[in-house]
Amino acid sequence: MEQFNYLDKQTADGAAQNLDALYKLFPSCFTEMEDATGNVQRAVDWGKLRQLLGDNVADDAPETYDFTWVGKRAAQREAMAPIRKTLRPCPEESVNWDTTQNLYIEGDNLEVLKLLQNSYMGKVKMIYIDPPYNTGNDFVYHDDFAKSLEEYDEHNKNEQGERYYSKGEKDEDGAYRKNTDSNGRFHSDWCSMIYSRLMAARPFLTEDGAIFISIDDYEEDNMKKICNEVFGENNFVACVTWQRNYAPISLKKFFSESHEYCYVYAKNIDSFRMNLLPRTSKQNKDYKNPDNDPRGVWKVGNLTVGPAVEKQVYEIIGPTGKSFYPPSGYCWRFTKEKFEQMRQDNRIWFGSDGNNSPVPKLFLTEVQDGVTPMTLWTFEEAGHNQIATRELRDIFGASIFTSPKPIQYLQRYLHIGLDKDSIILDFFSGSATTAHAMLKLNFEDGGTRKFIMVQWPEETDEKSEAYNAGYKNICEIGKERIRRAGKKIKEEHPQAKDLDIGFRVFKCDESNYKNVAFAPSDYSQETLELFVDNIKDDRSDLDLLFDCMLRWGITLDLPMTSTKVDGCKIHNVNEGALVACFEGRVTEKVIDAICDMEPNKVVFRDSSFEEAAQKMNLFELFKQKLGWEEQEVRNNIRVI
Repeated sequence: MEQFNYLDKQTADGAAQNLDALYKLFPSCFTEMEDATGNVQRAVDWGKLRQLLGDNVADDAPETYDFTWVGKRAAQREAMAPIRKTLRPCPEESVNWDTTQNLYIEGDNLEVLKLLQNSYMGKVKMIYIDPPYNTGNDFVYHDDFAKSLEEYDEHNKNEQGERYYSKGEKDEDGAYRKNTDSNGRFHSDWCSMIYSRLMAARPFLTEDGAIFISIDDYEEDNMKKICNEVFGENNFVACVTWQRNYAPISLKKFFSESHEYCYVYAKNIDSFRMNLLPRTSKQNKDYKNPDNDPRGVWKVGNLTVGPAVEKQVYEIIGPTGKSFYPPSGYCWRFTKEKFEQMRQDNRIWFGSDGNNSPVPKLFLTEVQDGVTPMTLWTFEEAGHNQIATRELRDIFGASIFTSPKPIQYLQRYLHIGLDKDSIILDFFSGSATTAHAMLKLNFEDGGTRKFIMVQWPEETDEKSEAYNAGYKNICEIGKERIRRAGKKIKEEHPQAKDLDIGFRVFKCDESNYKNVAFAPSDYSQETLELFVDNIKDDRSDLDLLFDCMLRWGITLDLPMTSTKVDGCKIHNVNEGALVACFEGRVTEKVIDAICDMEPNKVVFRDSSFEEAAQKMNLFELFKQKLGWEEQEVRNNIRVI
């Protein structure tokens, strides 16, 4: 009897994916072994693999370079572990749901990254994140690898079992008090948090893409070590230093910190490419046209170069008969023949009176379209924190978010890191400055860039301006900012009528499916009924449809339509990319309608078929009506 395959109900197992990749390279190194429950599973024969790797194995080395911390192995396992969750669509909180290609997702970003991986692996040109800087306080990201203070204390002991203390102030009993800023937990929590998320994020990047990470002094050195491990030291591109304050803070004890950093790592440095920054009027101010050259404005260059090359040391006679030679130890930049060609083409300037030493004319129309970015960004170029606060106040009428980034700062990164039609992912979205900057950049240059914003709905402080203004969590701030920013652009610029200012909202939630895993002794008539229909009662067709898209690797921004045939609703994603019907009884008329849509993938609800014979009949109908071979039917049809 023909059987349909079921869609996976959990995200991919990272360890299994690594085994698949290793098997493709070294199939001879695999064997079989029993797991803890007695089931046979594949496993790596380390001895065989070690032989193939020769001497390039470090397990016997007396000393190796390694960067580690308490909880690192748990963070690795956490990054690879599958989850049984889903993203539930929220059209009522979205803007232009039917037409937008932007996404705003609420939830723990590690879980969201796992859920998005099938659909967006290798499709994101640029990731920008501004993760929470380490202040020594607890994080809102309570991962499974998080350890209690008591557990960390066990790692803060010497060989005699005594706890390490800082040489700071003493407790009342005379013992030194522990310094939380220097113990293992202070850095380990933060390293584990960011490490697992970077591991999960790397597969999203295109081969020519890159990640941009804002960071300050407290974890800057650890961030680079983690990035070297996750992305590869050879894929380091740059460390940008940004002057975030325009004036010193006089209350600081030693130095007033006026800068922070942004690390840039490529997915693959050999494929990576970056755009130039647009030229500014300040950079063009030296271009003039004193001789009314028809080629436009120009500025002078340097005609000499060192050290001297003998054949390029020659006499030049100026328009007034004055003789010129290069300075001692130097030569002319061009050969005599090349120089004469340039002179005939009016590309050499001897000054307005013809008596000056010759220089080449550099025309603005012939310089590259942009400017190579420097690694030092001043507040004049990229804005500063006070501007960012003012920008939010202009939108909301209050300072509702602490330490936002300026729009100008984000736009510079978006300009150099994105193509005009590519995807930006920000999984520490905060107040959604990244989305705001992208909308503004799309308007300015006609781009169609798309964003994916991810943010944990962290509650706002009850004493904050945000809370008093009605925003109970950060996601409410981010969504409202995008709404207002897009609306403002269209109100101020009627020509931006085609600009995509919308976004689809999704929220990370528990699985759509009831738990049907019971021990044999726990089965009852009630539990057996779960096998008839295992979908939770509060889940809609839209919930099921987007869950299927996640499992089957279809992006969440695609257009979709719905139609009713023979009493059954049929959902069509992107003109046949995925066609779904979750009704209780699927008839042949419904199958005919689905086939007319020329689907690539089809999904049904398992409870739609009361008898096994119906599934067999369905199998044959698709063969006949679409000309699919048996294997195509197996590959292209799933049930949930």
